[in-house]
Amino acid sequence: MDMDFSLILVVLVGFTGVFVALDLVFFNRQRQQAAATYKNGVDEKTFDNDVVDRLLLEPWWIEYPKAFFPVLALVLVLRSFLVEPFKIPSGSMIPTLNVGDYILVNKFAYGFRLPVIGTEVVPVGLPERGDVMVFKYPENPRINYIKRVVGLPGDTIRYEDKRLYINGEEMSQELVAQLPPLVPQKKIYTEDLGDVSHDIQVLLLRNQVNARTWTIGEGEYFAMGDNRDNSRDSRAWGIVPEGNIVGKAFAVWMHMPGWVPSFDSVRFIK
Repeated sequence: MDMDFSLILVVLVGFTGVFVALDLVFFNRQRQQAAATYKNGVDEKTFDNDVVDRLLLEPWWIEYPKAFFPVLALVLVLRSFLVEPFKIPSGSMIPTLNVGDYILVNKFAYGFRLPVIGTEVVPVGLPERGDVMVFKYPENPRINYIKRVVGLPGDTIRYEDKRLYINGEEMSQELVAQLPPLVPQKKIYTEDLGDVSHDIQVLLLRNQVNARTWTIGEGEYFAMGDNRDNSRDSRAWGIVPEGNIVGKAFAVWMHMPGWVPSFDSVRFIK
């Protein structure tokens, strides 16, 4: 997603907030003074409440910003510090996430960060192995990526013959299905990453890759897609810096591959 919605929200909140502040310190006082002047300048027989109401009436260019400001500010706080929705645009996380899934991302799982610039202001936690994490793509931070955390700071990661090794230990895989059954082109495995078990997909027609090894430094994370043979991830572009972290994906709340939404696949993400 190239559009930075957080930046747009910050600009809108700032824009409407300026009008709210100006009305509070200047324009509202002018209206109150005009109404008071009218009240003091007429007698009871000629006094008209409608005139007072018109003098106190907020002009449209004050009324609309004041109405939108609290709504925009609330959305900004929720998206920046609590929960943000995302749409899955590709199949790199199949079978865990499908194209058209709408997910919810916990923004405070890894600490409170300032909107737009992403600076952490209150540390809360760190990514754990097996987390499905949203982060800013290291090669283009304007784009949000989603992958599974495989390597933590200090780990040595090796990927060989479609098998994952962490610190020299092979992560166990259990075959779940071969699809299609009669002429299989892909296999689904359940892979164990310590305390986390999740499904992965490998393609039978895709050639084996040469063994590669990566050492993960401090404040760095190694992320891979669950669709192992159809994911451009840390194997291609390297580590995820801690400063690029957006949040932890925890639920699918809707699926909409086209124009019609479906809620049959609502679930927590494993």
